[in-house]
Amino acid sequence: MTNSSSVYLNGPIERFGFITQEEDNNNLPIWSESNIKKTQTIKKIVCGTRPRFLVWKKPNKLEFYEKDNKKRKYQLPKNETIKDIVSSFKTYLILTESGKVWSLANSNLKKVVPLLDADQSTFEKIRPVTFFEEKKLFVNSLVMGYASCYYLCNGDQLYASGSNLHGNLGLGKNKGEEPMPVYVQDKVTKIFAGFFASGFFFTTSEPDLLYACGKTTFGQLGIGSTIFEQSTPTAVENFKGSEILTVSSCRFHSVLITNEGQTYSCGHKKYNGIGAGKSFFTLIPQLKEKKVIQLKTGVIQTLVLTDQNELYGWGLHKRLYPTYESNKNWKRNIPTKIKLPVFFTNYLESKDMIRIAIGTLVIFLYLDFKNTLLQDLRIFFKSKKFCDCEIGTLGNQIPVHKALLECRTKLTIDQIQNKLFVEKSINKEQTLSFLKWIYYDEISDIEKLEQTFNLLELTFPPSVDNTLEKDIVQLYKDNDSKDFKILVKIDQDNQDNDNDNEEEEENYEEIPVHKFILLARSGLFRAMFDYVNEKDNTNKVQDYTNKSIKSLKILIKYFYTDSIEMTAEQDPEIIVNELSDAVEYYQLNDQCNFESQLNKIKKQFELN
Repeated sequence: MTNSSSVYLNGPIERFGFITQEEDNNNLPIWSESNIKKTQTIKKIVCGTRPRFLVWKKPNKLEFYEKDNKKRKYQLPKNETIKDIVSSFKTYLILTESGKVWSLANSNLKKVVPLLDADQSTFEKIRPVTFFEEKKLFVNSLVMGYASCYYLCNGDQLYASGSNLHGNLGLGKNKGEEPMPVYVQDKVTKIFAGFFASGFFFTTSEPDLLYACGKTTFGQLGIGSTIFEQSTPTAVENFKGSEILTVSSCRFHSVLITNEGQTYSCGHKKYNGIGAGKSFFTLIPQLKEKKVIQLKTGVIQTLVLTDQNELYGWGLHKRLYPTYESNKNWKRNIPTKIKLPVFFTNYLESKDMIRIAIGTLVIFLYLDFKNTLLQDLRIFFKSKKFCDCEIGTLGNQIPVHKALLECRTKLTIDQIQNKLFVEKSINKEQTLSFLKWIYYDEISDIEKLEQTFNLLELTFPPSVDNTLEKDIVQLYKDNDSKDFKILVKIDQDNQDNDNDNEEEEENYEEIPVHKFILLARSGLFRAMFDYVNEKDNTNKVQDYTNKSIKSLKILIKYFYTDSIEMTAEQDPEIIVNELSDAVEYYQLNDQCNFESQLNKIKKQFELN
């Protein structure tokens, strides 16, 4: 079981040689691990032009990497929490939960950032984009194309700014030196663009109706036309009945994914993944049987990830070919499977965790632990460590955690064993399918899982009240099943001692907890039990952090609920101060989520 989520790279080394161990100025021969500090809290990596990219780790903090071994750190105001980051050209725009926009740019020649003076166009600091506040616009989302930006404001109003060279702002021939409203008859719901796109797309209240505008020389808008440009929004006709998940554009082509995971493309034959020029969005044959869940495009290259964590690419530069599963017969213009780094093999059954970032000639892979409790338990289950019982037939027993099984099924471990392996006998494959639901709510092989539920006399499918998160919250309240205690020393300073020579008796208060919860959520406890031997029967440990009993109780509850909850009698300032170093000390896997929770407390009680 790992405590870190490494970032892996592939591409010409001069594009990011400053963060790798490689010294030769050539291609990285295989996926290479970066020197970016290992963490499980990376929320997003955003590439800019050339060797330059931004890493979002903490709720309001960013790290910026560029050539010549430069690394900069930025922090937004403490009352701001990052919602999203987008980039293009030499510009990064940051959206916060408050609906404000911030810029990080070293060139504003094309007026990508509205109302930013040339002398302010540096990477020295993050600057607020005041236009939207002044116009009383709350920005819900934003995307960037090449030297242009699109904003969805006040829920359904579309604005655009930047270069309008190819009519890509949807403003006709108007210039977009400051954001201008794009006229749309219906309410806009989603907006899409691409790293190097000279056009953009959006959907309206009819989710299967797509609109596009911009450059269409190679048919990359999918509207059936190859005239030079389309300067006002035009409907893309061939998606009625299929709700659109995402669209992303490159220089010469565009790719679209439906909610069903079907992949369509249009544009130049060398790059669209079909092998023939298309001016309408056309289903890509090689991905017809695949369900695609993630899409990233660069200048000419495309990467997609399937629901089975298979990575496919096309239009990739020839210097990236060593990553292909079989590089002997690879074809650049159609989807080809790309071999993932060995590190990611532990996560191949994890859904929606692997993340892709893509730049001009580089690929980044990393992990996103966004549902922290569920993913911690998923990894914990695969480790098969620190289990306290087994289920299964003789010779095919599977180690499990008793408290979790009993919590999720409302049955004792003996009842489960008897119903599944004595009265009846399900095989190992069916048992594993059942345990995937137990540990991380995965419902696979529905027929066999339903059979298992019926044998246990459980309702199938599980009700909305029988999710992992809700069951773990109930488990927190069940003190009788807690098999471990954290000892917290009670402060003796206010107690009278009549005899100074008399040896003080140390008093402790006990916080009950489930051992498997500590092990799943905290690297400190995993290391501790690895050291003392996982078969040791020790069921108590002393806490040496000198934190108050109230703070520790809040932290333990967080392990079960993923939220920091306070009561009226607790001092929020003391609690926040005492828990501020909990991520580092307890080696929590979910720094970003934990610090977001602390920030909510700070805002609620107006703490600095």
